Amino acid sequence: MKEFFDDTWRGLNATPKYLASKYFYDATGDAIFKEIMELPEYYLTNCELDIFSRHRSELANTILSYYRDFDIVELGAGDATKSVYLLEALLKHQIDFTYYPIDISENIIAQLNNRLPGRLPGIKVHGLNGEYFEMLEQLKNIANRNKIVFFLGSNIGNIPLDDTIDFFTRLRTHLVPGDLVLTGFDLKKDPMIILDAYNDKTGVTKRFNLNLLQRINDTMDADFDLSQFEHYPVYNEGTGACKSYLVSSKNQRVLIGGAGWVYFKESERIYMEVSQKYTVAQTDAFAEASGFTVVRHFYDSKKWFLDALWQCR
Repeated sequence: MKEFFDDTWRGLNATPKYLASKYFYDATGDAIFKEIMELPEYYLTNCELDIFSRHRSELANTILSYYRDFDIVELGAGDATKSVYLLEALLKHQIDFTYYPIDISENIIAQLNNRLPGRLPGIKVHGLNGEYFEMLEQLKNIANRNKIVFFLGSNIGNIPLDDTIDFFTRLRTHLVPGDLVLTGFDLKKDPMIILDAYNDKTGVTKRFNLNLLQRINDTMDADFDLSQFEHYPVYNEGTGACKSYLVSSKNQRVLIGGAGWVYFKESERIYMEVSQKYTVAQTDAFAEASGFTVVRHFYDSKKWFLDALWQCR
């Protein structure tokens, strides 16, 4: 709670203002994001489901060509909609592994621990609730087999482009030579297709962003008037950055948890998150620069999305 307050107060007093996107995911935020994943405009889920449904045997066989004794770690697991396909394919080979989903949402981890064994009989699940690298550090004391790390759904896209190599380099320090990493990258495409994915006609994405203000109201005794903020996404085709903002509709002030007032000018923006898009060449360069070797590329049928399998050097 203190970290949430400190991050929020710091972000709202910065110039320009921002909020940390990791706080989107309370129980309400999880439910709204599930709605987003089912929207016709939000192509990312269907593209990656296409990869996992069509290529699950290839993925499983490729992994098994390296190891038959390993553990699977998933960063930002969510509801494991995509990874279930590959987990099921591996279970059919009667491979002994434990699935370690990591997620910032306590609600999500509780759901996976409770529901996944019923959906995939025989699977061993050990959910970890917290930040990626903190949980990977904990995992060193729990699991000592080679690891296959899933980082799906273009969660990597929520990390600013300039920080991407640093992220993968840090990830590499938690792994050993030979470990595998499977990362989902949303590829550059028609700008309108991308923009529509973050600005759906029914306003679900707007509700998702505004829910963070509601969470601040509920947990910090703040008084954001949600009706006075509009959702505004912007896509830069050159950089590949699709950024989401909330924009103040008027001059206003908001009280945060008795700590003080935050002042907004009309049309002032709060930066909420980035959803980065890539070229295939960029993803290969990330691997090379951060200590990995590219093993395979797996594409959806439209080649809008890439799941890249890398091995630690």
